[in-house]
Amino acid sequence: MGSRSETIDKLKTAVLELDADRVRVAAEEAVRLGIDPVEAIEDGLSEGVRTIGDKFAEGQAFLTELIMAGEAMKAGVEVLGPVILQHKLQRKSTGTVVIGTVRGDIHDIGKNILAVMLEAAGFEVNDLGVDVPPEKFVDKTKESMAQILAMSALLTVTSPEQRIVIKSLEKAGTRKSVRVAVGGAAVTPEWAHEIGAEGYSDNAVDAVELFKKLVRKTAARKRSRS
Repeated sequence: MGSRSETIDKLKTAVLELDADRVRVAAEEAVRLGIDPVEAIEDGLSEGVRTIGDKFAEGQAFLTELIMAGEAMKAGVEVLGPVILQHKLQRKSTGTVVIGTVRGDIHDIGKNILAVMLEAAGFEVNDLGVDVPPEKFVDKTKESMAQILAMSALLTVTSPEQRIVIKSLEKAGTRKSVRVAVGGAAVTPEWAHEIGAEGYSDNAVDAVELFKKLVRKTAARKRSRS
C-alpha cells in the first residue's frame, strides 16, 4: 500500500508507459485507499495523456503512443468511473463536444487524436465516428446540449458536407447555441470562414486550447444576456 501521491504517480507513470493493465491495478489501489477518484483521473491519468500529447506535438512521440495512452487512460476510468457515480461526485467538465468525420469520409486518425486530447483536458466527448450524416450531428448536438460541434474532413470532395451540417443546424434552430469548429486535411482557415465556422485548427493540441476559448466565450455571452 502506498500513499496518495505514490498511487497518483503510479497512475501517471503507467499511462506514460502505455500499460493499461498497470493502470487498472493502480486505479484499483486508488479505490482501496479511498483516494478521490476525480483527483486520480485529473492528476494521474489525464496528466499522463497530456504529457504524451505535448511530446507528440513536439515530434517526440509517435501517433500510436498517443492512442495507446488514451486507451490506458480509459482502462483507469473504467475502474474509477463507477466510484464517482457511487459517491455522486462530479468531475469538473471543461465543456461538451460532439465530434465526428463528415458523411462520405472514413478517415479518423486526426479525429481520434483530438478526442483523446479533449478527454484528457476534461471535456465530455461525444464521438460519432466516421461517415456521419448531417442529421446525426444535429440530433446529438441537441441531445447533449454541446457547446462545440467539431467536424473533420480529410477529402476535398467531402468538405462541402461541413457547410451542409451548418445549414442543417440553422434549419433545426440550434445554430446559435453551438460553436462550430472544423479541421482535416481538406480544410483551410479560409474555408472555415466561408462556411461560417467559429473555429479552425490543423492540430489537436491547438484545437484543445481553441475549444477552451470557445467555451469561455459562450459562457461569457450567456452571462451578459442574463
